[in-house]
Amino acid sequence: GVRMSPFLTTEFSDPRFEVEGLRFATVASSALGRRGDCTFWHPQGTVTVGPVPLVILLHGVYGSHWAWAQKAGAHRIAAALIEAGELPPFALAMPSDGLFGLGSGYVRHAAGDFRAWILDEIPELAAMALPGVTPESPLALAGLSMGGFGALLLGAGNGDRVRAVAGMSSITDFAQMRFFVGDISGYDVADQDRSVLEVIRTNRSRLPAIHFDCGETDPLIEANRALHTALEADDIVHSYAEYPGGHEWPYWEAHLGAALGFLSANL
Repeated sequence: GVRMSPFLTTEFSDPRFEVEGLRFATVASSALGRRGDCTFWHPQGTVTVGPVPLVILLHGVYGSHWAWAQKAGAHRIAAALIEAGELPPFALAMPSDGLFGLGSGYVRHAAGDFRAWILDEIPELAAMALPGVTPESPLALAGLSMGGFGALLLGAGNGDRVRAVAGMSSITDFAQMRFFVGDISGYDVADQDRSVLEVIRTNRSRLPAIHFDCGETDPLIEANRALHTALEADDIVHSYAEYPGGHEWPYWEAHLGAALGFLSANL
């Protein structure tokens, strides 16, 4: 039968003006209680069997839906890997975080259900926006900094739906948001949405494949090392890497391809 749109309003870019496989959408989100934006990308001219996998890329503080494409060329990195035959085709959804304050953290709090926006509404919107993407498409999450926190936390808490996660230069506990946004007392985040380690431990029987990496001169490096050490001590399977570099776009652009490779191998 006909599937009803979960959105009160949907606005999509006109294909006449779309370039490099990018599409843009703005919808009235019930999870957010307001409009939300997303940049989408789908591989050009590829034929796939079955639903096209969907990778949701989450941006960091201060950013929005365009950041991954327009600051790191995420769609070009994906296209090059697929065209070279190194990875099978997949689509990208690059949503805004909901635009609360200087960054929402991708979790539920007083200002909206940012988790539902990412996990429930964005896959629905992707199925409307992109050829070959369906509600049954395999799902993976990746992100940088605050987006790494969102990818690891939401993915670990929803291993029944999310097959793989990759965090880059990730915030590992919500308390670290204060380094970037200042006062976090107004967020009202539930205790179970604060610690990546605790969410992974709580859900260890049904985790997605987990990868995270961090730059050696990143201010979050010690937090990432501590997460890696704790997961090793708990015998929780994961992949961890450190590379030269700091908390900056050249690092994320350089290492996104490896993260996409990890996700693809587990989709």
